[in-house]
Amino acid sequence: MPLTAVKIKNAQPQSKAYKLSDGSGGYLLITPAGGKLWRMDYRFAGKRKTLALGQYPEITLADFRKRKEDAKREIAEGIDPSARKKLRKLRLYEAHENTFEALTEQFLARQKSLWSSKHYEKVSARLYNDVLPWLGNRPISEVTAPEVLSVARRVSARGANDAAHRLVGHCRQIFRYAVAVGIAPFDPTTGLTDALAPRVTQHRPAIIEPLRVGEMLNKIDGCSGTHVTRCALKLAPRTFTRPGELRQARWEDINLSEARWHFLLSKRKPNEEPRNHIVPLSRQAIEILADLRPLTGHREWVFPSSRDWRKPMSEGTILKALRRCDISSEEMCGHGFRATARTLLEEELGYPRDLTEHQLGHTVIGANGRAYDRTTHLPARHEMMQSWADYLDQLKASEST
Repeated sequence: MPLTAVKIKNAQPQSKAYKLSDGSGGYLLITPAGGKLWRMDYRFAGKRKTLALGQYPEITLADFRKRKEDAKREIAEGIDPSARKKLRKLRLYEAHENTFEALTEQFLARQKSLWSSKHYEKVSARLYNDVLPWLGNRPISEVTAPEVLSVARRVSARGANDAAHRLVGHCRQIFRYAVAVGIAPFDPTTGLTDALAPRVTQHRPAIIEPLRVGEMLNKIDGCSGTHVTRCALKLAPRTFTRPGELRQARWEDINLSEARWHFLLSKRKPNEEPRNHIVPLSRQAIEILADLRPLTGHREWVFPSSRDWRKPMSEGTILKALRRCDISSEEMCGHGFRATARTLLEEELGYPRDLTEHQLGHTVIGANGRAYDRTTHLPARHEMMQSWADYLDQLKASEST
């Protein structure tokens, strides 16, 4: 006899579980704890099976009967409803585990040891702030090109077009990772940057005219500030290392008697290993360091922070010092000393590009196809660095007369 809503409501638990039949193998199972569970018994491939179809009252009698009929139809078509239900659960679980956010976290975890900490933090911030709030919960295999383009255009609309292009590149890396591990069928980001406004290349400001370089050097010599900051500012054009390499210089890496400063170049690209780099020190550079040594030579850092000597000078110190010297941000930045040296060493002093690139710490490929070792060409680089320092002195003198 079919069940009724009243009969179901009035059913009370007993010491043992019992069934209230609804016909066609369907029934309501009343548990000793008072639970009312919809079940259906059926046979498939010669085996007796039971299919769970929900719990009363969340699933009403009408809902149960519809689910029962759907299951009977599947059996008639040769489909096991229990197996179909398990597959559906598995797909829902995989969709949850394989969301864009989950794959992003996996990708970032893999890249953390390959990237510098600063680059890792920048990429993570972009993804968590500008992508995951909109795409994070989506199964990565279902994310489409228009969806990625939408988040990129949202970034571009706030005037950060370069960041939008970078964001698409980050998403591309995540999709390629997902394809590689068999979770996404393809990378939908191909060609997306063509739909964004073109990137405008903006070079870091740098003074490259000889007369203006002389003027800048004289301003630096007359600049106010702490002795540590003034020494760092004077050393920057004479070594033209990256700003981070200068401010994080350690005394243990500097050998004044051999006129060498050696350190590990930080990783510039994914999968790139840190490489040894040597900066030959000119007579002028040695004088600057020797003058500073009594003050900071007993510390770890050549240029310690003015607030905490256990830390190196902050990133903004050199920039602020340049501004105090009346050198504007449109004219020069901490990184600009590298462009100054690269340009004038080649155009004014006639040094070959591969030697200047070598000294800049860039990857230089030789005729045999491999990058030059960072410890080679030292005599030539020593001579070049001394000529460069002498040339800077000449520019200072000619500008002041």
